Amino acid sequence: MELHNLKPAVGSVKGNKRVGRGQGSGRGGTSTRGHKGAKSRSGYSKKRGFEGGQMPIQRRLPKRGFKNFNRIVYIPININRVQAIVEKYNISKIDFDTLRELNIIGQADKIKILGSGELSVKVDVTAHAFSESAKSAIEAAGGTVTTL
Repeated sequence: MELHNLKPAVGSVKGNKRVGRGQGSGRGGTSTRGHKGAKSRSGYSKKRGFEGGQMPIQRRLPKRGFKNFNRIVYIPININRVQAIVEKYNISKIDFDTLRELNIIGQADKIKILGSGELSVKVDVTAHAFSESAKSAIEAAGGTVTTL
């Protein structure tokens, strides 16, 4: 066996369908496209959302509301979760980098500390935003609050 006599297995390679080469070929005339209509023409491509002339669903449904592109989305972290993090990992300072290392938040996330739960340990918390109840709970436990 040498390079010049290598061939694919018999029957594994199909020939091209040669259309539009006269009536004698069996694929002349309409060239397997049927009769008339947009699909038989050259250059045809169906538009996204086209429903055969019926009013498309994106035009039948009404527009509603709007999306505020200036909205800031915070990841909420409650005081009881702060307490659990401090107890589990034995740390006295919680900030963006610490939460990032513990895979609690993502790289682009912003944190807001909320006041649900009890805090019994002194902890220094740095976050993008705080609720008033969270701020007072942290300071009551002897910790400090720093806003990024």
